[in-house]
Amino acid sequence: MGVCCPFLRPWDRARDRFLINLPCLSDPVRRSSLLLKLALVALHLVFIGFLFVCDAEFIEKTKRDPWYMASYFLLFSATLVQYFVTSGSSPGYVIDAMRDVCETDALFRNVPTNSIQSGSVVVTVEGEPASGGRRTPTSWGKLVLDLYPPGTSLRNLTCGYCHVEQPPRAKHCHDCDRCVLQFDHHCVWLGTCVGQKNHCKFWWYICEETALCIWTLIMYIDYMSNVAKPWWKNAVITLLLVILVISLIFVLLLLIFHSYLILTNQSTYELVRRRRIPYMRNIPERVHPFSRGIKRNLYNVCCGNYNLDSLPTAFELEDRSRPYTCLDMLKCRCC
Repeated sequence: MGVCCPFLRPWDRARDRFLINLPCLSDPVRRSSLLLKLALVALHLVFIGFLFVCDAEFIEKTKRDPWYMASYFLLFSATLVQYFVTSGSSPGYVIDAMRDVCETDALFRNVPTNSIQSGSVVVTVEGEPASGGRRTPTSWGKLVLDLYPPGTSLRNLTCGYCHVEQPPRAKHCHDCDRCVLQFDHHCVWLGTCVGQKNHCKFWWYICEETALCIWTLIMYIDYMSNVAKPWWKNAVITLLLVILVISLIFVLLLLIFHSYLILTNQSTYELVRRRRIPYMRNIPERVHPFSRGIKRNLYNVCCGNYNLDSLPTAFELEDRSRPYTCLDMLKCRCC
């Protein structure tokens, strides 16, 4: 090891100098996220590139019907654009919402604001920070308390990592190191969380990805039904076809699952970890506490109505737990 060290040190210094000049590669988390994005783009290019390289009839068909391939490449480009738009969008962080509420409240009340450092996050509060004793709730703290049943302690709602008051449906993401509003899950392929503000973008991405997989699968099946080809081409096309079918099944199930979540105003975290969330433990599993009906749920997600959901009252839970009757079906109670 001692002999190898002199040869390794110049390489290490060059690598460190290179990483300093490129901030996106200096962080291991961002570096792995960038590599996953490049791998995903390369996988898309491999599937369509194989047909152009190995199928002469495919090229002739492109010349014969340019509109066909133009439509395909339009969908291909739209899918990649939607992927990068979704990966670069914010899921909606609690700290940003808290800062907006405190700044708006201070603007209307003409209260001077001070920034105090809390952990790794700068929090904006009203007036002067308390030097000791019980902390006075900020406008954000009062807003969060109003979303919970009376008697809830603000101390129990404070995140132990970034020290912000969490509204219902928020959760701290250890990968992003922030609390996310309506946390769904952290997507490693996107390199970000899926939350309140980008759930709609994520749904459109997997919808376009599903359509692209189906179209590519049709082209591959058409390629295999042509004249006989060399064995190595058949082996490669079979391997790519298996990968394509597995990918299609995955994104199709993901699309159906997230469509169900949007229609019922749920998140993956709430559905999977329902018994671990304190305010959802005593709610029957077939009751969706934050659902406002299918039409309202779709409107909130598609039109960007980013409101904080309050916990339903006992009367609302009892009303939603009623079994459906024929009259409810005729009145479209679920909508």
